[in-house]
Amino acid sequence: MSRQIDIPSNRADLAYQQWQRECPELDASVMSLFGRLIEATEMLNRLHVEHLNKSYGLRRGEFDVLATLRRSGAPYALSPTELYRSMMVSSGGMTNRLDRLEKAELVRRRRSSEDRRAVIVELTDKGLEQIDAILPEHLAGQEKLLESLDSGQREALDRLLASLIESMSQQEK
Repeated sequence: MSRQIDIPSNRADLAYQQWQRECPELDASVMSLFGRLIEATEMLNRLHVEHLNKSYGLRRGEFDVLATLRRSGAPYALSPTELYRSMMVSSGGMTNRLDRLEKAELVRRRRSSEDRRAVIVELTDKGLEQIDAILPEHLAGQEKLLESLDSGQREALDRLLASLIESMSQQEK
């Protein structure tokens, strides 16, 4: 027989309550904190990123390629390694992303003028137009998701997350 549980408004609270009941001697609050980060990321993707990508015919991670090239500044070109290191997503599927974006004529690959063995990925005019069209909508969507936080809360959250990421990156080394 399954146990009837009260389901809180988010999964992190539910998991925390269950751990408190099953293992009260353990402090599961860290799991709750990371659960919230994961849930927020999933919600961002579900509520905003997936919708935006679909409306512009992009697949997961392709927006990030276009945005990374755009924010790199003119001539909007990076080596695949520079591109990956500058992106806010994993390297998985980079070749597939570039193949698809190139087929859509949003990026092109060309040989480096400095090293004929090296490849450079650059935005095409069409790619630049597309990312410039998407950016205002992207920012407005993110703004809407944060509308319940005032500027002080946003700044505090940004600082805390930056500190957490820095601390975790030191542990990676």
